[in-house]
Parts: sequence; C-alpha cells; structure tokens
Amino acid sequence: AEYMGVISENMSQIYVLNQNTKRESGRKAQKGNIQAGLLVADIIRTTLGPRSMLKMLLDPMGGIALTNDGNAILREIDVTHPAAKTMIDLARTQDEEVGDGTTSVIILAGEILQVAEPLLERNIHPAVIVQGYTQALEFAIKVIDKIAVPVDINDKSQLAKIIQSCIGTKFVRRWGTIMTSLALEAVLIVRRQVGERIEIDTKRYARIEKVPGGDLEDSRVLKGVMVNKDVVIATMKRKIENPRIIILDSSLEYKKSESQTNVEITKEEDFIRLLELEEQFIKQLCTDIIRLKPTVVCIEKGVSDLASHFLQKAGISVLRRLRKTDNQRIARACGATIKNRTEELQESDVGTQCGLFEVRKIGEEYFSFFENCVNPKACTILLRGASKDVLNEVERNLHDAMGITRNIILDPRLCPGGGATEMAVAHAIQAHSQKIEGLQQYAFRAVGEAIEVIPKTLATNAGAHTVRVLTELRSKHAAGLSTFGIDGDKGTIVDMKTLGVWEPLVVKTQTLKTAIESGCMLLRIDDIVSGMSKRAKQSQPEAQGPADEDMEEQ
Repeated sequence: AEYMGVISENMSQIYVLNQNTKRESGRKAQKGNIQAGLLVADIIRTTLGPRSMLKMLLDPMGGIALTNDGNAILREIDVTHPAAKTMIDLARTQDEEVGDGTTSVIILAGEILQVAEPLLERNIHPAVIVQGYTQALEFAIKVIDKIAVPVDINDKSQLAKIIQSCIGTKFVRRWGTIMTSLALEAVLIVRRQVGERIEIDTKRYARIEKVPGGDLEDSRVLKGVMVNKDVVIATMKRKIENPRIIILDSSLEYKKSESQTNVEITKEEDFIRLLELEEQFIKQLCTDIIRLKPTVVCIEKGVSDLASHFLQKAGISVLRRLRKTDNQRIARACGATIKNRTEELQESDVGTQCGLFEVRKIGEEYFSFFENCVNPKACTILLRGASKDVLNEVERNLHDAMGITRNIILDPRLCPGGGATEMAVAHAIQAHSQKIEGLQQYAFRAVGEAIEVIPKTLATNAGAHTVRVLTELRSKHAAGLSTFGIDGDKGTIVDMKTLGVWEPLVVKTQTLKTAIESGCMLLRIDDIVSGMSKRAKQSQPEAQGPADEDMEEQ
C-alpha cells in the first residue's frame, strides 16, 4: 500500500493526522463556507436602505451599542467559523478603504456564494466558477464606468446634495443638512495639495470630540483644534488673543536615569548642590523657551512644578500631557513645528496662525480651544447630543459622510443609487453571457443574478411587493432606462436623476471587487483542518514531563 490512509487487503488504516484533528474536505467544506457566508449576510440584511432597522448589541462589559452600520455590527460579533471571520474582515476593509458600503459588500458577498451552490451541485469545478466570476467582475466595472457621470467638486451645493443622499440611510438622516455641512467643511479644511496629488487624511487631522449635553444642532466644525485639557496652574491666563504657540514632545522635568541610581553624599553641601543643579537644569530649559516670548506652550509629557512656576512668572500658559495626535493637529492648525530639545527652538518654530486660545468649561470638564486659525489644515468636529449612545452612532455616521466626501473629491464621478447601478450591471451581464463560451457562461450569468440582491433587499426593507417591483425594474432597464431604481422610502420605482440619489463611483467598484474576490477565495477552499494548535498544546506538557522528573532525581 503506497498511499497513506488507504486500506489494503493486508493492512489496516494508517492515521496521518492526530485523532483530535477535525477535517472537512471537498463538497462538505464548500457547503459549510457558503452557509457561513449566508448567515453573516442575514445578520445585517435588514440594515440596508433608508427604511433600515437598528441592531442592539450588548458587549461582555454590559455596554450597549445601537447601530445600523454594517462594520460596527460585525465588529462586535464573536464568530468561530473561519469563513464567517473572512466575511467580517470584508466589512472592515470596505470601511477603511472607502468608508461606506459596508452592509452592501457583505450582502453581495453572501449572495455571490449562494449562487455558486447550484453550480457546484452540477459538478462544475470551482476553478471554472472562479474564472467566470473574474470575467464578470471585469465586465461589471466597464459597465459602471460607462454609466458614471462626472461632478463639479467646486460646487458645494451639488456636493452637499450627494452627501445628503448617501447618509439618507443612516440614523442621522433627520439632521441631514447639519451632518452634510459638518462633513463637507471638515474635509475641505483637511484637504491639502501635495505635488500633483490631493491628500485628505481625515483619520489623523479631523478629530471628532463627543461632549454629552446640548442639542445636535449645536455641533460645529472648529477652524482650529480643541483638546480636553486645562492649564497647569489655575492662575495662568485662560484667554489669549493671537497667541504665540510652542509645541514640545519632550518633558520639562529633571532627567531621570533609566535604571536605579545610587548617589553617595559625604557632606550636607553636596545635597544642596544636587538640588541647585536640578534647579539650574530646569531654569535653563525654561529660559530657552522664554527667550522666544511664547504665550502658550503645549507639552506632550510632564511638566515639573518648578518649570510651571518659571513659565507662569513669564506670563506663559502651559498645557501638559497632550496626546501625540493632538500635538500634531495643533501644529498643523497654527503653523508651529514640534521640537524635542528646547535649545534648538527658533523663531520659525513658533506657531502664530491661531487667532484665539481660550479654556472653556463644557459640562463638568475644561476644554482648551485653538480657534480662528489662518488657513488651518487640521480641525476638530465638536459633537453635542443627548446621550453617549446617540453620540457614538452620530460619530459613526459622520465618519461615513466624511469618507463619501473624500471619495468624491479624489474621484469626482457618480453612479445612480437606489439599486439602479446594480440592476444596470445585472442586465448587462445577463445580455453579455450569451457571448461567453464554455461552462464559464453559467458562473458569469450567476454574478448577474447575485447583484440583483441589492435592489431586491431595498424593496423588501421598504415593505414593497418584491417580485412585482423587481420585474417592473427589469423591464425599465431592458428598455434602456439605466438610471431607474427603487425609492427606499416608498418602495416604488423612480428615476434616480429626479430623486437626486447618487453614490460615488469608488464605493460601487470597491463593493463589487471586494465581494466577488472574496467569493472566489472562499470557493477555492476544499479542505478545512482544525485542532492543530490544540494538539500542539497537549504535546508540550508531555515533552516537559520526563525532563522535570530527571531534574528532581539529580
């Protein structure tokens, strides 16, 4: 018997894998992956569209999250199946890449897997299905490029309408105009031209500060930065107009040694001399700062009482233990340079573009505001709201809105929303499938059927008669009306041009690429082996056991 695990006439079965190892192979593994993908998609299917439902998630600590954001829901869910984990990663990838379309990508990926099941049952090889899927993806992207329309990014009113239609499916749709203006203003402040390319880093330079209390209407984008800090000494100035700002990422304390140090003193004068040296060192640090006549000093690390005393005498307000990211935002907003050594400070390192520094009390906490900056390239979005849960959901929605704005500015092309683009792609794929030769034709056509899940889910969530609405929508697209889609509020078929529902091209193409490519990857899995780490853990104590006994005998 040359093959392991094969029973011959003279031999019993040979076990290659450990008894604890679970193994699923072939059709069983593929079916398991498809079912896992579908279950993940079913969790968030009802959160698509303007009539979406909310999910309440309870974490182990007893905290509650209320959301309809696909990524936020799946991030909180603990799953064990490897294929389900892969699906959840898709939502995170989509969120990081384009900031929107997290629900769509999971629903579409689930459907892409489901339409493969009948093909597998007909004994079509997974490699052939993957080939058909890849051809369909390339064709779909060409179709989307054809139906995309350009947009003028300098027209703020047009941009605002697009953002508003994109956040129409979110919890904050009631305050659509406020959220739209916040997202648009923040992205335009952060936008920076670097050579020929536009850089928009909202993650680092547009911070969202949530302060419970007040109304959501009180939310605003500051032309500058706000940090949750108060001055070090209460008598320092809390309001300075046109401040001169110095930012340090070192501490204003006496240098402590890395390891434990012992100092032997023979005379009492030596101890006094030691204290004098400490004082001289700190005085020199403060003198280096004071010679540039700043009015505000922001320090990333600690400030000793002695340093605070010297700086206060010079009329300087000090903020200490700021986060590195806060320091970077303040530096970018007021034109300062972050320095590490005080002796290297120059006039060019002082930030002078800030119009007002003020410490204000909001609720029970003190906040330092750096406002009215000249051409700031960083900002803080101040969110007010009734409770933490509301603020967390508003923050997630605002993050999506900023992602949409960034996408439009970087690639100013739009596609019709409301499932119109998906239906146009599905119709084009069905028509083109006749020209595909071989078994790939079935897989190619299956992608067209799968893409229809988006308009279908929109109609279902709006409470419409799904079959009737989809049939009517297919007939509109067959007549060449590619901008017709489903009004997610009423469940009726309307022209997206008149309704004004548009989505960025980047979101659509990214959704299709992520969903189809992940489907291809999961379909190519024909073996799942688990229990490897468990076996390794069990073998370790056994390996250590005899050695320990030998040691005791010696």
